Amino acid sequence: MNIEDLEKVVKLASLLKKAEVDEPANDDMWHVGRKYFIRTVTMYLVGKLTKVTDKEMLLEDASWVADTGRFHDALKTGDFSEIEPFINVVIVNRNSVIDATEWRFDLPTEQK
Repeated sequence: MNIEDLEKVVKLASLLKKAEVDEPANDDMWHVGRKYFIRTVTMYLVGKLTKVTDKEMLLEDASWVADTGRFHDALKTGDFSEIEPFINVVIVNRNSVIDATEWRFDLPTEQK
């Protein structure tokens, strides 16, 4: 193997590493301590982000949002039509997240 072949192997290895699925969490995207409204493939959640790993995130004081009502109005006012608070910390698989936005209101604490 000559030096040119070795350089090609190193370049290919670098490209493969960038293509890995389990890259570390990007600290610029998720901010621990902030509250988020998160849409997953099966449900909506709102809660305070306490930890982010490569594959999961933890939410405290979280609720399942069963019905947002008019979506834009809920995002403007912080009022949902139907919510179900969790009792314990919630583990969310990051692969299930569709989108999220920072939640600037108090987190719901009562079932509605």
